[in-house]
Amino acid sequence: MYYYRSRMDPQTALRHRMREIAHARVRFGYRRIYIMLRREGWDVGKDRFYRVYREENLGLRRKRPWRHVSSVHRLERRPASRANEVWGMDFVADQLADGRKIRTLTIVDLFTRECLGIEVGFSLRAEHVVAAMNRLKYDRGLPERITTDNGSEFAGAQMDLWAYTNQVRMDFSRRGKPTDNAIVESFNGRFREECLNSHWFESIDDAIEKIDAWRWYYNENRPHRSLEGLTPREFAVKQALMGVANSQI
Repeated sequence: MYYYRSRMDPQTALRHRMREIAHARVRFGYRRIYIMLRREGWDVGKDRFYRVYREENLGLRRKRPWRHVSSVHRLERRPASRANEVWGMDFVADQLADGRKIRTLTIVDLFTRECLGIEVGFSLRAEHVVAAMNRLKYDRGLPERITTDNGSEFAGAQMDLWAYTNQVRMDFSRRGKPTDNAIVESFNGRFREECLNSHWFESIDDAIEKIDAWRWYYNENRPHRSLEGLTPREFAVKQALMGVANSQI
């Protein structure tokens, strides 16, 4: 029998890298994945890329209800195993005594449970998130991965460019799954209960002062049950000393 055998390049490497990006950035469509591949130096045309993308069945089915979103199966998250490996971020809303709305951006180290910063403002956008990250970059360094929800402040072009420039991976939660960022959600609950609900903020400056004082208390004095009764700062120091001891063995 005679039959046709295709001589087309199977694009194995391209398919593998495409699936890696799609699993890491679960809500990215083909346009954003294509841009990321071009940034990495892949010389592939848009039509060929889209054909391979469809063959790999990576398309997002946006017409289905949000609770059934399953077009890409997220890989199992690996928990943080050391300080500065994984950070988490989220927004918490509140208001001043005169009724004006404010927003706070909480940033937490998921291993030591330290609160690295709480940004306060009337309107926090993507540029404020990038500015906060740049300040922490010089004070503490940067993590390997940051877990967030799919808000535009985190999933937009500005944060994407910052993450690409600084070689930080963004790990987005699945829609309707707050447990994907459970440590930050738990921290935000303590933050609201112990700080936001316990104070009247007369002005934005008053809010910044009181919130920063609570953050210092949380890191330095508040015992944490998941850290065996240690404060986040005590736990961080203990882990640093253990790391030095292990390196000398």
